[in-house]
Amino acid sequence: MLTTRQRLLAFLTLCLVLLAPVAAHAADRVTAEDADRASSRNPVVFVHGYNADPGVWGVLRGDLRAAGYADSELFSFGYDTHRSVNEVLSGRLASYVEDVRRQTGAAKVDVVAHSFGSLVSRWYVKFGGGGATVDHWVSLAGPNRGTSTAWACALWDQACRDMTPGSYVVKNLNGGDETPGTVKYGTFWSNCDEVVNPDDSVPLTGATNTPVGCLEHNDLLGDDGTSAGVRAFLAS
Repeated sequence: MLTTRQRLLAFLTLCLVLLAPVAAHAADRVTAEDADRASSRNPVVFVHGYNADPGVWGVLRGDLRAAGYADSELFSFGYDTHRSVNEVLSGRLASYVEDVRRQTGAAKVDVVAHSFGSLVSRWYVKFGGGGATVDHWVSLAGPNRGTSTAWACALWDQACRDMTPGSYVVKNLNGGDETPGTVKYGTFWSNCDEVVNPDDSVPLTGATNTPVGCLEHNDLLGDDGTSAGVRAFLAS
């Protein structure tokens, strides 16, 4: 159990890191091979993390546009990150995905989530009907088995409680098959993540688990190698 001082330090770290802006990158990093993959792609739904907003996806959206995606194929789900994963947020994501499918005429979507968004989108896939509508699911630095850092704010924040190791959400997501159905699951994780502790909370049994080296939690959102890996996974 963390001491009061450790809880305070962990909470401050969580807030400062998750509120930090993601540096802008040029989109010319995209390779010519990306354009050849465009013919059979799905629309992409981005799900941001705790204390964040859709603006964090600027770099990856830019990379996907440079790879041939149109703006009409890229969607960012915005939501109140302090609500319950299973009782509120996964249902709202389900409704959002249905709107995307109606707008685009697509049978399935690809989901790319960061941090807390991984739990929201996993619950939708496993328990909310997303297994039939999601083709690729990607988790960037997701606390898929919980993170001890979340204990710092669990007393007053439902989302933090959902992220703690052993929470109702974590237990149910990891009970039985961690990657059910025909969805293609991919995770990207860092061994220097200061928010997700332990680092190996991110990888899942049955997923394509990709280590990205020593990157801080939010750096995965703007890292060249991670972006290339996500694009390749979505094209697989």
